[in-house]
Amino acid sequence: MQSPKKIIQDLSREELSELIQPAFRAKQIYHWIYHQYATSFEEMKNLPKEMKKKLDEEYTVAPLKQVMVQNSKDGSRKYLYQLHDGHTVEAVLLLMRAKEFHEDGSVKHQERYTVCISSQVGCKVGCAFCLTAKGGFMRNLTAGEIVEQVRLIKKDNDIAANRRVNLVYMGMGEPLDNLQEVAKSVKIFAEEEGMAIATHRQTISTSGLSSKIERLGKMELGINLAISLHAVDDELREKLMPINKAYNIASIITAVKNFPVNDRKRVMFEYLVIKDVNDDISAAKKLLSLLDGIKAKVNLIYFNPYGGTEFKRPSDADMHEFQDYLTKRGLHCTIRESKGLDISAACGQLREQEIEGEV
Repeated sequence: MQSPKKIIQDLSREELSELIQPAFRAKQIYHWIYHQYATSFEEMKNLPKEMKKKLDEEYTVAPLKQVMVQNSKDGSRKYLYQLHDGHTVEAVLLLMRAKEFHEDGSVKHQERYTVCISSQVGCKVGCAFCLTAKGGFMRNLTAGEIVEQVRLIKKDNDIAANRRVNLVYMGMGEPLDNLQEVAKSVKIFAEEEGMAIATHRQTISTSGLSSKIERLGKMELGINLAISLHAVDDELREKLMPINKAYNIASIITAVKNFPVNDRKRVMFEYLVIKDVNDDISAAKKLLSLLDGIKAKVNLIYFNPYGGTEFKRPSDADMHEFQDYLTKRGLHCTIRESKGLDISAACGQLREQEIEGEV
């Protein structure tokens, strides 16, 4: 089904300036969309009535509709959004640090947020541990549909336009399978007149499409790169991630070594730790060898169980033993604090529940 109207968030600031004359009107529209979180052209009070009417005939400012939100006791919020064609996608707001106050009541530190966003409806990759794959792949999101997830989350949580958030393309879908629209959304997010989320605050997480990692590197977007590795040999990785047959570990490591990394940054390797699958010290040893020579950071992630999965969450003791082995040998390694365990926080859970009629 085609959207009856074009999505104005698909347009970069430059594209909008070329379409809207005089050009200062484009700046006003951008301000209403990304600073005032307008949901209609009618709200844009300083635009001429005729311009608002014409824009409304051709474009929509509301390409996504919030269907559901789940709140975690840790401050995380998971959103389910409906697209114009009835498909749904998820995004998650993670509270990384709560607001802190001085003794006199003044604010010491503002909240720190990370937003995880989707780039596709469903996913082609088919990872064994991921619920998103269960529903198959439907379609790519447009740049505007990607951008709108963050705009709606900022609006819903009263996060001011000048308050920065960190973005991770780590929701539903494989971002590099939708590289053109993802790259455009990176640039739109970074627009000074818009949300002004600098590219160094944006991370693209990929399951390791090595040829597309190379293409992404050549774009020189200035983003951070995260690799969903999850295994240290091809045999296990193929069981967990069938895409490894096309993009094996060696090809990923080669692509990463050629990827342009800011001097102050590291390439993140996401390692989902699954009990009795990839959580022993022999795996840690192989991981250390694999990443030798790469300016890397390893992010150990507890497997987040969901109904029907055969995989289990690792013990805290095994998790810390794995981390200690790596850090004592000079590899920067952290354990990601689990967020949203009391809600449907794993990718695809909320969407699947909605489809099954469980929520």
